[in-house]
Amino acid sequence: MIDIKLIRENRERFAKAAKDKNIKVDISLLLDIDKVIVESKTALQQILTEKNLIGKSIPKLSGAEKESALGKLAELKKSETSHNEKLKQLQPEYDSLMLLVAQPADDAVPFGKDDTENVELRREGHVRKFDFEPKDHIKLGLELDIIDMERGVKLAGPRSYFLKGDGARLHWAVLQFAMDVMVARKYTPMSVPLLMKDEAMRGTGYYPGSEEQTYRMEADELNLAGTAEVPLTAYRMGEILDEADLPMKFAGMSTCFRREAGAAGKDTYGLYRIHQFDKVEQVVICKNSIEESNKFHEEILNNSEVVLRAMELPYRVVVVCTGDLGRGQARKYDIETWMPSRGNYCETHSASKFYEFQARRMNLRYKDTTTKKNLFCHTLNNTVIASPRILIPILELYQNADGSVAVPKVLQPYMGGQELIK
Repeated sequence: MIDIKLIRENRERFAKAAKDKNIKVDISLLLDIDKVIVESKTALQQILTEKNLIGKSIPKLSGAEKESALGKLAELKKSETSHNEKLKQLQPEYDSLMLLVAQPADDAVPFGKDDTENVELRREGHVRKFDFEPKDHIKLGLELDIIDMERGVKLAGPRSYFLKGDGARLHWAVLQFAMDVMVARKYTPMSVPLLMKDEAMRGTGYYPGSEEQTYRMEADELNLAGTAEVPLTAYRMGEILDEADLPMKFAGMSTCFRREAGAAGKDTYGLYRIHQFDKVEQVVICKNSIEESNKFHEEILNNSEVVLRAMELPYRVVVVCTGDLGRGQARKYDIETWMPSRGNYCETHSASKFYEFQARRMNLRYKDTTTKKNLFCHTLNNTVIASPRILIPILELYQNADGSVAVPKVLQPYMGGQELIK
């Protein structure tokens, strides 16, 4: 959420931010409603003052003066009722519009209409050149008996799967290795609840906007989280933190659920875009400082790169353009890992910087020791690793001509020293 004072001061900036991000919100309507609300609240304050003055004077009055005062009091009460009714009608619409306002992207963010116009920052690692005809991850998984899509679909519907034997062990190895990296980097490991109240979804910016992608438990008014970002960021919502406790750095491992409505084509093949997966997510909650936010944005990006480099997977980093940014993101990096069967670098990580957008929605603050004021925190997040999507490049890039798959060296200790899946 954005401070209404900022929107009042520069409506053009926020109208442009929404346009650049392809987000629909009527800034002019919001400010028109805001003006009426402010006027009504001011009028109510004046009415209260007048009522108090008249109320104190009535016992001292008599005759025509008293009748006049009582008449004035009745008029004030009538006006008070009118203004309260106006606020009752306008406040919900105001609140809804405020939730739709987009945070302006950083000046350095490239302008673009969608993900096709994201800008490559750099490439890391070497793309493998095969001297045999490589198989895709599904063919490898079936032949090695480590992936079973058919029975997953039979039991749970399209884009469902079983990981079996060494497939399951490789999946767990990836996740545990990523978590160990984050613990070594002083991030607090967290096991999180998967069912979230609407307040947490709104607080982190997923509502409104992502309802179509969310599995909702209507009977209980709860939502299956699509990422541990939600419980980790909302962990201290509504609280005032001690500045000495910042930054807070969390790494949460959780199962994630996404409806993936609208996904089509090659994205729906295999393990790329599925309804249920496991992820290690990193979240930073820091002081209200652009410099600190920028520093931690680079840090969480580097954390994920450390994991990919350790597994010797080739990847590239892109700066996400305006049209591919979410409502609250001021800047975002995507990491795209090379996937031979898709013939391209494909998204595996997203590192986002929000400034106070999420914290303001969650009323997450800290007591600033310098100003003695309660300031909204800044928040950031990034994937550490998400599996089984990351199994696509691992299986495909580590495959051998005989159909076996080598286990990345860094993962072998997590699989009892096993070097080969065959």
